Amino acid sequence: MRATTDTQAGEQYVDVEGIRIRVAVRGEGSPLLLVMGLGGNLEMWEPFRRALGPGIQTIAFDAPGVGSSTNWSWPRRMGGLARAVDRMVDALGYDAVDALGVSLGGALAQELVKQRPERVRRLVLAATAPGVPGLGGVPGNLRAMLMLATPRRYHDENYFRRIAPTLYGGAARRNGGLIEQQAHARLGNPPSWRGYAAQLYAIQGWTMIPWLRLVRQPTLVLAGDDDPIVPLVNGKILARLLPNARLHVIRGGGHLFLLEQAEESAAAVRAFLDG
Repeated sequence: MRATTDTQAGEQYVDVEGIRIRVAVRGEGSPLLLVMGLGGNLEMWEPFRRALGPGIQTIAFDAPGVGSSTNWSWPRRMGGLARAVDRMVDALGYDAVDALGVSLGGALAQELVKQRPERVRRLVLAATAPGVPGLGGVPGNLRAMLMLATPRRYHDENYFRRIAPTLYGGAARRNGGLIEQQAHARLGNPPSWRGYAAQLYAIQGWTMIPWLRLVRQPTLVLAGDDDPIVPLVNGKILARLLPNARLHVIRGGGHLFLLEQAEESAAAVRAFLDG
């Protein structure tokens, strides 16, 4: 494992398991690992990261095959992804971190806690589920779920603008300006089609249901009440089954509430981490 510094401030590349993972470490304070959802790059964290304010050091990364990270020659399941993230954190020199995962990133954060509980101090799960539909998770809107089948929204700006209200719900239904802001970050460093397919492969058949009762980390579950991809009931299931969890509902929040309602989301996360 090796970490090499890039020319851009706070950015570096970590070599683990034959791949190079791009990482951005920002700020100072208690480290918070940010785990993005399906196809998303580290630039997409910027509105939330700014809203967090000082005193928290954020560690964001491009998943294998996404953004500027390379991909494995053969895809891995969620367990393999979690091992790579664990080794990345180790290579960066951290013993333990707080972890925040959104959507598929929330599944990855749960898998990391299952594999390496000593690595994670406190856990934040946003817009995520305890398993795929049929294995603990409650499915979202069928039309929205079908739109997730390809990464076209990361490559075609007009397509992204057209589908964003239906796919993401929440503020994307009401504020075209927010869609414009998001388009720049996601289209500037999109996932490869192969990398996106590998992420879809990784999540197939995944569930955390048998292990949720064993998670001892204090956990904040964040969920929007207008999320077409991961309905609110999934957050309620997580909060009920995790022994040390509480649920915070973002009113009017869609799947991207961390970015669209960043101030409210960040305030809830900061209060939880400070507590």
